Amino acid sequence: MTDIAANLADIRRRIADAAAAADRKPADVTLVAVSKTVEVPGLEAALAAGQRIFGENRVQEAEAKWPGLRARHTGLQLRLIGPLQTNKAKDAVRLFDVIETIDRPKLIEALAKASDQAGRRPRVLVQVNIGREPQKAGVDPDQADALIDAARLAGFVVDGVMCIPPAEGDPSPHFDRLSEIGRRNGLAQLSMGMSGDFELAIRHGSTHVRVGSAIFGARG
Repeated sequence: MTDIAANLADIRRRIADAAAAADRKPADVTLVAVSKTVEVPGLEAALAAGQRIFGENRVQEAEAKWPGLRARHTGLQLRLIGPLQTNKAKDAVRLFDVIETIDRPKLIEALAKASDQAGRRPRVLVQVNIGREPQKAGVDPDQADALIDAARLAGFVVDGVMCIPPAEGDPSPHFDRLSEIGRRNGLAQLSMGMSGDFELAIRHGSTHVRVGSAIFGARG
């Protein structure tokens, strides 16, 4: 049985150590617990251990789990970190506080329409396909500035940028490139780094690390 509370404590310690090594404050790095495929008992264990910020990959899965949890727990923040289809925009606006996967103008348009109808506008991050990998979602790095401007013009608060670097090779250059995109657009949040590389991402300026398997155990 995965000891979620102990795993969370270990990840928080590692975040603090990595931040200190980079001459940063641990409080400047936010842990997003990636809870895809994690069932409610596992989420309750993480909540009991004080975790309040979670990332989900799929709208339908989040809809099945989180409304009930929100009714029982205060202070939750739910972030969408998986690709979003335009036909799910209405549900995403209703469920999520932050959408990290803005990657195309049509999605901005769909979310703006859904937000106007709901009277609720989630904050957003622009996802950059930092390694230009055809199998991954995200805007091309050269088009990121224009997409950030488009999201702002549509009335969204753009908190930052997000990336998933290539699995092979050193992610450092990709982290640096995302940091530069964020910096030149005046964005405070860099969502980069996962279970295998979050300490390195912190060294390169990450403000939000997305950690799943190191907390909840391996998933199929």
